[in-house]
Amino acid sequence: MNGMLGRKLGMTQIFTEDGTAIPVTVIKAGPCLVVQRKTTERDGYEAVQLGLVEERTPKGVNRPTQGHFKRAGVAPTRRLAEFMLDEGEDAQPGQQVRASIFAVEEHVDVQGTSKGKGFQGVVRRHGFAGGRATHGSMFHRAPGSIGQSSYPSRVFPGMRGAGQMGNKRITVKNLKIVKIDEERNHIFLEGAVPGPRNGYVVLRRAKRG
Repeated sequence: MNGMLGRKLGMTQIFTEDGTAIPVTVIKAGPCLVVQRKTTERDGYEAVQLGLVEERTPKGVNRPTQGHFKRAGVAPTRRLAEFMLDEGEDAQPGQQVRASIFAVEEHVDVQGTSKGKGFQGVVRRHGFAGGRATHGSMFHRAPGSIGQSSYPSRVFPGMRGAGQMGNKRITVKNLKIVKIDEERNHIFLEGAVPGPRNGYVVLRRAKRG
């Protein structure tokens, strides 16, 4: 299995034997349960659907969703994700997936939702320099010209401007696993991971690690 679900617990640092401080992000990876097994004969590809087991069982689960989990013989979960299976691997509904599927020094790709910053201007959103801060300039944090007047008389698509900042799905690639606590299912990744504390993330083995 090439990945699993988890939650971002926060950041800390780990010291090596020579005293070097390594900034790491702590991920509570699973445990996850196999909810559905997809096969080439029935679905056209080989994959598994995993559900993240959490402390609290979700409430208000509708009947179709309850039936989906009942077929697998597992309790309903709030988060589901699909992961491809390598050739020759097999997994059955109800099987548990833990952090031990990864190894130290291995590289993973982490996908999460970045923090939402709301509506922001071009200086904060895109790093525009802005104008002079002197009195009377009347051009401080404005975007400036966004197009021509007579021709083509329109704004080109993709023009950078003010708008929604953050709250997007972001993938950070090739993060190295520094440490794994198999007892608590904690994975320590070198560097930063998108999203707030307790935000949900998806871990996959890096394609180019």
